[in-house]
Amino acid sequence: MDENPGLSDQYRMASPWPLFVALGLPIAELGLLFGLIPLAVGGVILFGGSIAGMLAESGYAGTAWRALGVIALLAVALGGAFVWADPLTGAALAPRGYATIGAGVVMLLAALAGELLSF
Repeated sequence: MDENPGLSDQYRMASPWPLFVALGLPIAELGLLFGLIPLAVGGVILFGGSIAGMLAESGYAGTAWRALGVIALLAVALGGAFVWADPLTGAALAPRGYATIGAGVVMLLAALAGELLSF
């Protein structure tokens, strides 16, 4: 691939995913930090979906649905770790864990539906 493409129709396309990663991560962090559960769930879904899209676009994953399924399972495991660690730490980690588990379940359902319904 040429590092300096000329003035033609063969420009490299810019990916939209970094913008959504840059939005999803702070939205999820704000929601988790301040206990705003809908904001946290939406931010985690936006972040996870963007990462799955980037993996599929770059060729590291066969489909975005399978990558989303793996990210969903990781989110559920992370949320479960928060819920498990809540009584051990004394910090209010359980609501954050439940928000992360909820986002993981929504992403997992979306991945299953996308994989089953895609043609």
